[in-house]
Amino acid sequence: MPAMPTPEKSPTPPTTTSAWIEQWSHLVEQGGAVLDVASGNGRHARYFALHGHPVLALDRDETALTSLAAVQHVTTRCADLENASWPLREDEKFAAVVVTNYLHRPLFPYLFDALAPGGVLLYETFAVGNERFGKPSNPDFLLTPGELLEAVRGRLRVIAYQDGFINVPRASCVQRIVAAAPSRPTPTGLTERNNGSDPVRYVLQG
Repeated sequence: MPAMPTPEKSPTPPTTTSAWIEQWSHLVEQGGAVLDVASGNGRHARYFALHGHPVLALDRDETALTSLAAVQHVTTRCADLENASWPLREDEKFAAVVVTNYLHRPLFPYLFDALAPGGVLLYETFAVGNERFGKPSNPDFLLTPGELLEAVRGRLRVIAYQDGFINVPRASCVQRIVAAAPSRPTPTGLTERNNGSDPVRYVLQG
């Protein structure tokens, strides 16, 4: 079995909602269930719960999950995402899967499979070049140019993608994507999410 990457001490976790996640949160089906992967302090679980979404927060930090468990609409599940089997059942599907500041490449297929028809993947984490500004600096935790695009190719429809430098909340190199799973066809041949428009259109904001 290949050795796991050596963990790095992460920068202080942000407490405010990612601007990227907030910008594209309107694409999540109203009242649809959200999966927050490696939820940490739960900033995104809390955000979506506040907006009426039932949220399942996954993390291996029991202490962080304990504080989240008291939040209305949030359910927690303690899981070691890197050294144990995927903790979701095949029938657990979500209107959105949210991942920020976390990268474990073997999880990509599971994240895509967790999307319900028409569900959206909201993903943002550090990219190559971040080593110039601090942690993480290990290539195992940094996305290479175009890596998220390649990961979703043939599986999800890309709505928005960025790869570059930001200075808020701190100087860092990031890569981020919004991508949607195919919608389920109805007996009429139309899709549930687009009500017959062809092709599917997504509202682009900001």
